[in-house]
Amino acid sequence: MHIGTLIPHEPNTTVNDLVHRARGAADSGMHSVWLGQDFGWDALTAVAVIGREVAAIEVGTAVVPTYPRHPLVLAGQALTAQSATGSRLTLGIGVSHPHIIEGQFGYPFQRPARHLREYLQVLMPLLRRESVSSTSEHLTAVGRIDVPQLPPPSVLIGALGPAMLRVAGELADGTVTTWVGPSALDNHIVPTLTRAAAAAGRPAPRVVACLFVGVTDDEDILRASLAQRYGGASQIASYRTALEREGVSGPEHTAILGDEKAVERRIRSLFDAGATELVAMPIGTETEQARTTDMLSALTS
Repeated sequence: MHIGTLIPHEPNTTVNDLVHRARGAADSGMHSVWLGQDFGWDALTAVAVIGREVAAIEVGTAVVPTYPRHPLVLAGQALTAQSATGSRLTLGIGVSHPHIIEGQFGYPFQRPARHLREYLQVLMPLLRRESVSSTSEHLTAVGRIDVPQLPPPSVLIGALGPAMLRVAGELADGTVTTWVGPSALDNHIVPTLTRAAAAAGRPAPRVVACLFVGVTDDEDILRASLAQRYGGASQIASYRTALEREGVSGPEHTAILGDEKAVERRIRSLFDAGATELVAMPIGTETEQARTTDMLSALTS
């Protein structure tokens, strides 16, 4: 099974700390390390450093918001990271949410699926080092990224709804999901994405599931802690709909928790439902996280 881990952004964490954690993930057998993009370290810059310092591990972003970064800018950043990492980058991008794009950046969050389509129609050729000349409803882009030849990074979309999944299938390499379990994968995410990719003549898409994982004897305690910290996500429209498709009321119920056998069983159910990769976010005490890492390492070997 292809399993990676997400390195969380925590207060007082330095870039050297991120490199150290990535090296630990590589030593434990993880196939990939991922960084989210918030208002801390720049994720693409950080994964470029990680990829230079830690050999033979894939690196990815989950996810970089599109609205604040023009595709010419993002393409230049991504190709720089791709070169720095020896072509081991997965570029995860997404439209984010209205309260961030409008409330913090001041961009209008209008017709996000249309925005994403127009964005990818420019970004994907730029990543192939092609020239673009486009004026559309949401953006204008003219130019190219003038760098030596190298393979473009794989591009995944943070997509949950049908419109976003269709765009991801038609124009990108797949999706990276948050708080989506086997039911929503099997009944919605995978079939919608796969049909769109097939109709566009594209290869079978990647389906990367990003979930909390904790090997524990105190499942209820961990789940309650997640509910307290992340329960508000169920008020965000896209997450709420995804949770309803999974048949749960909050993100804490998508976490993979329990003893080693229970956690392994649930991880296997994700792959049976069509996930191609798992990005695990280990949670719990140091002892619980160590148990989780040991169990994940055994599954990757």
